[in-house]
Formats: sequence, C-alpha cells, structure tokens
Amino acid sequence: MLTAFLVLLALSAALAVFAWLFLSQDKFGALPEGDRLRRIQASPNYRDGSFQNYVSTPQGLNEDSSFLGSMIEFLRPKPRLVPSRPLPSVDSDLGRLPEDSLVWFGHSAFMLKLSGRTFLIDPSLSEQASPFFFTTKAFPGTLVHAPADLPPVDYLLISHDHWDHLDYPTIMEIKSRTAKVVVPLGVGAHFEKWGFERDKILEGDWWESFELAEGVKITLVPSRHFSGRGLKWNQSLWTGFLIEAGGRRIFYSGDGGYLPQYADFAEKIGPLDLAVMECGQYDRRWKDIHMTPEETVGVAKILGATSVMLVHSGKFSIANHPWDDPFIRFKLAAEQASLRPVTPMIGQIVRFGEPDQTFDSWWTGID
Repeated sequence: MLTAFLVLLALSAALAVFAWLFLSQDKFGALPEGDRLRRIQASPNYRDGSFQNYVSTPQGLNEDSSFLGSMIEFLRPKPRLVPSRPLPSVDSDLGRLPEDSLVWFGHSAFMLKLSGRTFLIDPSLSEQASPFFFTTKAFPGTLVHAPADLPPVDYLLISHDHWDHLDYPTIMEIKSRTAKVVVPLGVGAHFEKWGFERDKILEGDWWESFELAEGVKITLVPSRHFSGRGLKWNQSLWTGFLIEAGGRRIFYSGDGGYLPQYADFAEKIGPLDLAVMECGQYDRRWKDIHMTPEETVGVAKILGATSVMLVHSGKFSIANHPWDDPFIRFKLAAEQASLRPVTPMIGQIVRFGEPDQTFDSWWTGID
C-alpha cells in the first residue's frame, strides 16, 4: 500500500514538473506586471481581476449546451473539416506589393500597403496554431508564404494573444524587421518577454488612438471575446482596429461574437473602404465569442462598409463546421445585403483602387 502511494506521489510530482517546464517555454509569453499591470488595473474594462466584455459573455459552453450533449457532439464524426486537396493560392512577391493593396495569408493574417507603409495584422504563418505541434494543423496549400518572405514591417498589429493570432515563430522571425508593434493592454508583456524594445511597443485600451505618422492613425475598437495563452485568462485585452492611412479607412474586427454596441460605434468607425471581418470557427455552443457569416455581414453593413472581406477561415479548423461553410454563407449573405464580397485566394492581391475587382468562388468543387 505504501509502495503504491509512493509511486503515485512520484508520478504526480513528475507530471507537475513536466507541466511547469512546458508552461515556462518562451512561446507562452508573460503575464503583465509592474507599470504595465498598474495601467491595466486602472482601465475601466478591467474589473474583479480580469478584463471584461461590454456584455455578459460566457467563455465556455453556452447555457443551452449540457456537458453530456457537448461530449456526444464532440465525439460524433464531423465531415469535411479539412479540404480534401490543397487549396489554390497565389505566390505574390510580398516585397513588391503595390500601393493601396492588401494580401491575405489565410485565417486572420493579412498585410496592407497604404501610404507607403506596411501594416501586418495577426500574422500566423506557421504550420499549426497551437502550443502543441500535432494539433490545429494548417490546411494543405495554405503555406505559400513563410515568415521569411515578409518584407520589413512598419506596423505590426495584434488583436489578442490567442495562438492563432499571436504566432511565436512568425513574431520571432520578423522581430528585427519590425519598427512598431500596436497591441491591446497586456499583450505588450509577451513582446517584452521576447526581447522587443519597450519603446517599440504601443499598448492601448479600447478607443485609444495612435497617430503614427502624418495621415496614419490606428484606433483600438472593442470586440467581444477573451484572451490567454496559458492557464490564466483575460489578463490582456482583445480588440479590433480601425486603420486610417492614405485616405483609406480599413476596419478589422478581430475575433468576437456579436456585440449589440456595434450600432452605437457606427459613427466613430464608418464609413469604410473595407471591413475585414471574423467569419469562421463559429458554433451555437460558443455563439457569444464568434459570429456567424450572417452576423458578420450584418455588422459590416451597420458600420458603413460597402465591401466586406471574411477572415478567420481557410487555414485552420478550430470548430465543427465544414471548412468551406463560411465562404458559401458569407458570399450569399453579402450579396443579399448589397455589399461587395471580397474573397481572395491566399496570396492574391486586393487593390483598393479597383472597386470593380472581382474574385472567383475558388472554394467551389473542393470537398
């Protein structure tokens, strides 16, 4: 009996040491402390020891989802989560992007060339969006561009610190080529841990703006989501961005569920040249933290967009819907709302100066 107890104790201790060593890896980043933590604690969006959404937002299963029902759903086979063959893509020369353009890298990663400057948003260019190498693998055909292909970055924007938006290998690859980093409160702790100079890191609260150069302005816009890379959640903020440069106004929603306050935000955000909207990884059981395609299009219309582009799809499967479901539903919803759907292939260049530019339904015919 004593021997069994000692063996169990040893195994528990070994497991605890392994977990500690695993979570101590640099890629997990760091929790805010010192002046950074004091600024967070002064934020009106930080209450009871964590950041809060504008409205009640369950981070786990919604009230209409029982644990047993969710386990049954989890174990049930789900067809077509991953495309049956490599997705089509375009190998664009990222160092020679034309002015007034955008290129999408799959999921929520994209790059803008505006006012002679390069804006890189949520770049996740690795083979997986997870701390574990064997999970959340990129779809075949989506890795046409590697971090080494990225040109010097004037402004790196990170919406929140989840693994599919803040990708450690990509960040470390472009570290020496990045001039400024714009992040929500708390996320700067990760970058400082990773060796970024403090004066390169601009941290903001919702509705805070940064005048980065003449005619270049970035404003953090509220979203409805959560954060965390390790065991402690919501110690950093999550956000969308309004990017104003070269006479263009581009909105990026970041991750998040439907937020009723979007109607109140419309005058602050719109009109828009393009709304880049989360549109994927949704499920009725976590409906508060990800929007459906129909909600996505509805928000874009409320915010005064004439063109809308979907992201958070096309590279990783983090939900239960077929991989192409966001594209099919999004295009239909956009057309019904009289909005122009922007659906480029990965690597295809979107030109803002060409409002008549069209995009093929490239997902059609891929199981």
